[in-house]
Amino acid sequence: MSTDHDVVVVGFGPSGAVATALLGQAGFRTLAIDRSTEIYPKPRAIAIDHEILRLFDNMGIAEQVLPHTAPFPASEHFGVDGQLIRRIDMVPPPYPMGFTPTMVFTQPPVEAALRAHAATQPGVTVELGTELVGIAQDATRATLTLRSAAGTRAVTAQTVIACDGASSFTRQALGIGFVDLVFDEPWLVVDMLVGEEALARLPATAAQHCDPARPITAIVGPGNHRRWEIMLLPGEDPARMQTEPEVWRLLSRWLKPGEATLWRAASYRFHALVAESWRQGRVFLAGDAAHQQPPFIGQGMCQGLRDVSNLVWKLAAVRDGAPDALLDSYEVERAEHVRTLTARIKAIGRQICERDPVAARARDAALLAQGGGRAPVVTRQEIVPPITTGFLATLPHPAQGTLFPQPRLRQSEDWVLMDRILGHGWRLMLAAGAPRITAPFATLHLDDVEEQDGLLAAWFARHAVQAAIIRPDHYVYGVATDAATLEHLLQALQGEYA
Repeated sequence: MSTDHDVVVVGFGPSGAVATALLGQAGFRTLAIDRSTEIYPKPRAIAIDHEILRLFDNMGIAEQVLPHTAPFPASEHFGVDGQLIRRIDMVPPPYPMGFTPTMVFTQPPVEAALRAHAATQPGVTVELGTELVGIAQDATRATLTLRSAAGTRAVTAQTVIACDGASSFTRQALGIGFVDLVFDEPWLVVDMLVGEEALARLPATAAQHCDPARPITAIVGPGNHRRWEIMLLPGEDPARMQTEPEVWRLLSRWLKPGEATLWRAASYRFHALVAESWRQGRVFLAGDAAHQQPPFIGQGMCQGLRDVSNLVWKLAAVRDGAPDALLDSYEVERAEHVRTLTARIKAIGRQICERDPVAARARDAALLAQGGGRAPVVTRQEIVPPITTGFLATLPHPAQGTLFPQPRLRQSEDWVLMDRILGHGWRLMLAAGAPRITAPFATLHLDDVEEQDGLLAAWFARHAVQAAIIRPDHYVYGVATDAATLEHLLQALQGEYA
């Protein structure tokens, strides 16, 4: 039975817009809907990482996004007595993905760029001011009831991707609950546009004041944008605390009225939640509809974009003949990744949110002891885990499920990012001196190219392998130390796609 659309994307925020663009790029007839008619004009997400910038570059939109970003400086954590107890930084150059590893960004213009790009893809229709009010499915299609100013109508689709946020109508309509990963803290998030004079006084790095009296995070945004995340104390009314007089009182150690313009003040409960299931028949959950996590290393939006990147290449593979079981690996991979990262963020969050002065001093001493008497340095990149289960080769190896690096390769007189030369489908990467093997997809042999910073040579040496098979989302499917093992991997991969 024919359907109106191949895919309907519910929700046109960042996750929905990227899903829509990727679907259009892959040739799906796609309808994207959102109940709002305008982009939310104030910042919410503030951080993205190099995996996401690499995705944007693959989409052809990195150049539109980059003007609204800035490098995310180190986060310096300060203890009870104001002493430095930890630094959370980014990995040093040469940068493994070809982009600054962690960046801050301004959401409204970035979201506008993502939406505009999605709307220009072939086969894509975008309908704003359109709300999902009913959903049903059978063996052949999903039927969605949509309501807009023009009235109510039904559309059909092969697949539905629900990117409709933390209060997802789709998730609730399907009866899918959340598993509580046990983190629930009240915070106030304040965004300021700071004047030049005050800007010069503010720290150049992000700061995490782990003060049991009131934990506070200070983030350096792009340009004159600065954010404070302030823990609310027992008995404080969240609605009153987000009023302008209270905001100025809370920020008095940094700013005085007149030195900045209040852009946004919003009270939140920082949660750690993951959906009980991410797929029901033809419907998939993604982004905040599937999970929420505390914001302490700025991975919330990144996780949603990882979701849709993971899902769309698998939908395309199934359309082109791969078994439907491949789609089951979406939840297997992403839910485990979310749980692992959330556990790591929770551990950091628990340290930050410690309100007991004695326990806080013990925390400070333990962290400094961990660093041999100095504040230890952790990179944001090592906090983000690899994929550990799902659509990966059966031969285990520490490199499997990690992100494969992207060097710049010489092309005539220029140094060009590898994905722009090889594309971003399946790829076979071969180390210098490795036997030459024919694969049914793009192949790069290190003997045939010149790389700018030796990233690939170092990667092969570190992992002691001769070959790596890379998935369309840049995760390592499997590695081989010799030609026979590689042939076996390629045959197994083709068998799984048959």
